[in-house]
Amino acid sequence: MTYPGEQYYPNGVRWSDEITRGTLPDLLSSAAAEFGARAVLEFRDRPISYAELEALVETAAAAFMRAGYGKGTSVALFLGNSPDHPINFFGALKAGARVVHLSPLDGEIALSHKLSDSGARVLVTSNLSALLPTALKFLAKGLLDRLIVCEDDNWGKVGTPQTALPDDPAIITHRQFIDGATRPSQWPVVDVEDVALLQYTGGTTGLPKGAMLSHGNLTAAVSIYDVWGKPGRLERNAIERVICVLPLFHIYALTVVLLSAIRRGHLISLHQRFDVEAVMRDIEVKRATVFPGVPTMWIAIASLPDLDKRDLSSLVVAGSGGAPLPVEVAKIFERRVGMKLKSGWGMTETCSPGTGHPKEGPEKPGSIGLMLPGIEMDVVSLEDTTRVMPVGEVGEIRIRGPNVTKGYWNRPAETAEAFVGDRFLTGDIGYMDADGYFYLVDRKKDMIISGGFNVYPQMIEQAIYTHPAVQEVIVIGIPDDYRGEAAKAFIKLRDGQPAFSIDELRAFLTGKVGKHELPAAVEFVDELPRTPVGKLSRHELRQQQPKTSQSKPQQTASGSRS
Repeated sequence: MTYPGEQYYPNGVRWSDEITRGTLPDLLSSAAAEFGARAVLEFRDRPISYAELEALVETAAAAFMRAGYGKGTSVALFLGNSPDHPINFFGALKAGARVVHLSPLDGEIALSHKLSDSGARVLVTSNLSALLPTALKFLAKGLLDRLIVCEDDNWGKVGTPQTALPDDPAIITHRQFIDGATRPSQWPVVDVEDVALLQYTGGTTGLPKGAMLSHGNLTAAVSIYDVWGKPGRLERNAIERVICVLPLFHIYALTVVLLSAIRRGHLISLHQRFDVEAVMRDIEVKRATVFPGVPTMWIAIASLPDLDKRDLSSLVVAGSGGAPLPVEVAKIFERRVGMKLKSGWGMTETCSPGTGHPKEGPEKPGSIGLMLPGIEMDVVSLEDTTRVMPVGEVGEIRIRGPNVTKGYWNRPAETAEAFVGDRFLTGDIGYMDADGYFYLVDRKKDMIISGGFNVYPQMIEQAIYTHPAVQEVIVIGIPDDYRGEAAKAFIKLRDGQPAFSIDELRAFLTGKVGKHELPAAVEFVDELPRTPVGKLSRHELRQQQPKTSQSKPQQTASGSRS
């Protein structure tokens, strides 16, 4: 059988190529055995070898086991981009635990829910002032038994703002936590079907739900990318220098950068934040070869006034994901730099892989690409999710593959609703053309994608409802030249209450929601639209907006919903 689009696959790649599954501790140990002294991470100009990383991971794993955080437990990570993330990520997994990623971009409401829902009673964080004060609040709320604090200066002092640790027996530095920990005689048996990661995404109640990603799901995702990119790697036969600015708590960076680079023996150049000049130095001076980014990063690079004079010749792969990339930005980059941005679509529930664009193949502006090897996708009727739509007709995109989640943590009803047999309903509306290329035209769910991050209107609405002047509110997405989409709040005020500015609203919401969730605009209305049964209608509100401000599908060069 020939699968749609297979005729355009890279030379030698077939849809039916073997996709391997294993465990993440084995992925790291195999890489350490093969690549040993080779550098796997570079952070603040300090290299860390594969062998050194494995030793640090094993020490962390032994400490987790000693503390009782092994099989059947959840370990939460509240960390940015530093070596502390992979050390504790792999360490918890090797101890047999499952990891819960907490995003530093989230507000307290979402973070508190993730902790209580996941059952994590231990949190690994950093003494950075951007992280520790929030983590201390969780401890004060009784959501945690133990707080393990990594010290940022351990990786070299660069003047990052830090917060002193209070004197509390429940708080321990990471250095103290691992002190004296020794390898066990035998590591816990980890199965490919064990849940490795609870990666939270949007829920119908407005609260995030945890996608259960198994060791098999995540290693299959790495294998899918391996198969897809094998011809290019064989042609180059080189150790790549991969820029990691994408946050490691995000599924895109975790799979596409961390796990994939380790599997292949590459070097990860780890950046704590996106700084366009720091990235350009990595490319121009250190000769980075691979840079996966999100649209906001590529927009910043494309906007450099001297871009055509910059030396980007070392790059062999420039990728964009996480959100739709405006076609015009891709064209600017190609015109000024002479290379194409590679793109694709995926989501949290697929561990990232879904579709991709082959290096050679027809030009398809706005397409998200072909389904990747081992992955089956189709389009079904919005009224009957068992009825497959013909080529070119719009419906909901379904997907199945070894990388697709088995469901949501503690959410059997939502899990059942998300599947038709073994096919996962993505919530994305689109179609497939005669060549097997997929296109997105809308999103079934209300989620907004802003700068590559998922923004959930109901979470923002819940926070706005805490304002004493607000009677009713609906949040929708509006087009944003930089972020792709941004949130706009439509508010009906209580009788006699004065209106307030967008700056005042953002100030009120700061700390209640994440920075990426803060509305970009506010409009006060006398009434909000309702359904026939009296519920506030987000759909009707969208329909009421003039075309210039309506949240509408944009032609894209890439798209991802990770």
